[in-house]
Amino acid sequence: MAIKRTQIKRVLQDQKTGEKITVKGWVRSFRNNQFIALNDGSTLDNIQVVIDRDNTDDEIKKRLHPGTAIRATGVLVESRGRGQAVEIQADEIEIYGDSDPETYPIQPKNHTKEFLREHAHLRMRTNTFGAVFRIRHALSYAIHKFFHERNFFYLHSPIITASDAEGAGEMFRVTTMDLKNPPLDDQGNIDFKKDFFGRDTKLTVSGQLEAELAALALGQVYTFGPTFRAEQSHTTRHLAEFWMIEPEVAFNDLEDNMNLAEDMLKYLINYVLENCGKDLQFLNDQAEKEEQRKPKNERSEMGLIERLEFVASNDFERISYTEAIDILLASRPNKRKRFSYVIEEWGVDLQSEHERYLVEKHFKRPVILYDYPKDIKAFYMKSNEDGKTVKAMDILFPGIGEIVGGSEREANYDKLVDRMKEMNVPVEELYWYLDIRKYGSCPHSGYGLGFERMVQFVTGMGNIRDVIPFPRYPGNASF
Repeated sequence: MAIKRTQIKRVLQDQKTGEKITVKGWVRSFRNNQFIALNDGSTLDNIQVVIDRDNTDDEIKKRLHPGTAIRATGVLVESRGRGQAVEIQADEIEIYGDSDPETYPIQPKNHTKEFLREHAHLRMRTNTFGAVFRIRHALSYAIHKFFHERNFFYLHSPIITASDAEGAGEMFRVTTMDLKNPPLDDQGNIDFKKDFFGRDTKLTVSGQLEAELAALALGQVYTFGPTFRAEQSHTTRHLAEFWMIEPEVAFNDLEDNMNLAEDMLKYLINYVLENCGKDLQFLNDQAEKEEQRKPKNERSEMGLIERLEFVASNDFERISYTEAIDILLASRPNKRKRFSYVIEEWGVDLQSEHERYLVEKHFKRPVILYDYPKDIKAFYMKSNEDGKTVKAMDILFPGIGEIVGGSEREANYDKLVDRMKEMNVPVEELYWYLDIRKYGSCPHSGYGLGFERMVQFVTGMGNIRDVIPFPRYPGNASF
């Protein structure tokens, strides 16, 4: 009969001394031939397992290295050592598999993020990445909880698509054709009619268009799934595969959209503050150590937890794109040409440095920008009466820049067709998208939250590749 295992998190919470228990996990360290620090991933904390070094087989002691998976059975007692309230006095140790102490890369010492990125298949065993991925789980759960409590329906939008929702064209192609000898048509072009789906198909960049279809039937929906961009970007803010949350709500205007997004972001942050205290405190302490190594003029004014509490407890600043441009034009970095992209006129697309200046220097709080120039926004956004701007909004966070982007959608069939033609978006291929403007059209709005950017903000990690278990970016698709 299998021996019942108790998770270390539960053992440390309940602290039922005097009971005989079994724990299973991976050795973090083994000291003085007697003290095992054991972790099973359920919590940041290890439990100390004390063995009888005089009566424990020497072969077992030789095999107790960092990374070794073991079972420990014994009585839970009050600990006489510092740093833990309880420990296990083990009378049985079973080793499941060896760990070579000479080659195992995750040793009980500090490793750089770059080193751990090279060993991404093992980095979740470290305190830092264990904390990050437990928080990622909590955020994922909180997203579903937020929308469920507000009577949204979860929509599974397609991963394979024939439409480019953003009009960017930077998409991964999906095909089963022989790349060495693809079928050609009479003009010598690849004949996608002979491909698996009978047409040219890609990996999706967004589930928004499909979410609009569902919202105009179910009222309010959200998607939460993987999206893909084939951008040759090596920045700390971009991935080729990432997850997006995209709510869509019938009868919502732009202000409703901003309210929903702000409520959601605060809800997520509060959920993590309330439920991930130990992991957050660990990451907060790590961040403080890193800040101390920076020059004084480059240090953050707030610690990680302080920043999260500040964002969750303050209203976001709401200003128009035009007001933001006026602020940036008059700013010292712009006048002294310290921005890499100097703002010279209305109508330019804001860069991360401009967004962060507004958030971190000027307002010192999250900012919602709205009413963007139509020439720098997507075809589906509703035009304002001025003919120059659209009912778009972006939410900007400290350290991250844009974290949410959304809009009120164009609900008028003729106006949308004209806009699509103006932007060379294929009208015939998106007949299904236009149909909801013909049959029961109504005002509706939605937005997208980049999940990894949210995790990055909440954990304080500097590189987005460190908040997804197996990052995909140009030149890398390991594991």
